[in-house]
Amino acid sequence: MKAIQTFKLAAATALIAASLQVYAQDDAASAAPAASAPAAASQHESKQAKAANRALSRKVRSVLAKDKHIDVAKITVRARDGAVVLQGTVPEQSQIDRATEVARSVQGVTSVRNALTIRSNES
Repeated sequence: MKAIQTFKLAAATALIAASLQVYAQDDAASAAPAASAPAAASQHESKQAKAANRALSRKVRSVLAKDKHIDVAKITVRARDGAVVLQGTVPEQSQIDRATEVARSVQGVTSVRNALTIRSNES
C-alpha cells in the first residue's frame, strides 16, 4: 500500500515539475512580441515607403497632365524608390519621347523606364 502512495506522490511531483516547465515556456513566448518590435518598425518604414512611392507617382502624373503635348488618358505611372515606370498608350511617338523628358524633370525621380506604346487612332 505504501508503494502505491509513493508512486502517486512521484507522479504528482512529475506533473508539477512539467507544469512549471510549461509555464516557463509561456513566459518566454510572451517575450516574443518584444522581439518582433523591429519587424513592426520595418513594417512602419514599409508603409512610409509605399506612401512616398504613391506620392511620387501622383506628382509625375500631375506634371505629365499639365504638359499640353502629352495625352495622359491611357498612361499609368508607377514609382518605386525614385525609379519611375511609364506604361500605357499614346497616339504619337513624339509623346513617348516627351513623357520621358517630363518624368525625368520631376524632383525625386532617379530613373525613368518608358514602356509606352503607340495606339492606333481606331480605338
